[in-house]
Amino acid sequence: MKIAILDDYQDCVRALDCFRLLDGHDVKIFNNSARGLGQLAIRLAEFEALVLIRERTVLSRALLQKLPRLKLISQTGKLSGHVDVDAATERGIAIAEGIGDPTAPAELTWALIMAATRKIPQYAANLRDGLWQSASVAPELNTLGTVLKRRTLGIWGYGRIGKMIAGYGKAFGMDVMIWGSDASRTAAEHHGYRTAASRETFFSDADILSLHLRLNDATRGIVSAADLARMKRSALLVNTSRAELIAPGALDVALRAGHPGFAALDVFETEPLPADSALLRYANVLATPHIGYVEKDSYEIYFAAAFQNIVDFANGTPRNILNPQVL
Repeated sequence: MKIAILDDYQDCVRALDCFRLLDGHDVKIFNNSARGLGQLAIRLAEFEALVLIRERTVLSRALLQKLPRLKLISQTGKLSGHVDVDAATERGIAIAEGIGDPTAPAELTWALIMAATRKIPQYAANLRDGLWQSASVAPELNTLGTVLKRRTLGIWGYGRIGKMIAGYGKAFGMDVMIWGSDASRTAAEHHGYRTAASRETFFSDADILSLHLRLNDATRGIVSAADLARMKRSALLVNTSRAELIAPGALDVALRAGHPGFAALDVFETEPLPADSALLRYANVLATPHIGYVEKDSYEIYFAAAFQNIVDFANGTPRNILNPQVL
């Protein structure tokens, strides 16, 4: 098959062990993104299969209508609204979903929590500037860090990642507090964690609040400006899930108001994040470029599944097809 792998920003996919699964196929890897419909249509028109790296490229109805040779979309991980499934199905394009692993995003979440609470980026930058635990030109960067022990860790969403974060918090001696659906709260209580008495107390009591919800119609914009306004000035909001969980513009308003006082973010409404984004100008925001799943072991898991789905499809034994009616 003629296959395109999209948005491999770091040009690392070809070096993965699992890349050998595509031996014998005609593979083209794109390291930069094409955003406009016209550009994408021209770039992708010749391919029979596309490998998507998470949500980096949106396959809309308008785009799919311009890809006459496309037979298969192979997704790394699970779909998250970036592919028009109905349009693909109408055009006879199969969509194969992959698998994921919560380890890397959970570890990245905890790394952000540790780095933000102990002010590691600020102290490291000051040290490179010759400042040893001393005042800098930006005094707000030199406030003392804090330990996690005995502080309240709020987790919204008790799925695979949320459960891992709860375990990390418990290991660090934190007071773990869960919020989410009735099923999530019941499961958390069964595992020995307390649940918040209400949504309002969840936001007002948390010293660190981490979001671990899947993005769908029910959760889009679920965190409101009023929710954020209830957070402490000393609190840290962590989002490694999806930026769209927070109502548009609410986080910017909240950070300027100082409730919460700090944020650690790995996801953004526009990605790649523009260099002039306001979020990059806040001294109280620690931002990373959506690297929750971007590490060697996770890539081997994600891409091995995506590539095997292509091999199976090409061999006439398709598996993990989201829309099997096209077969």
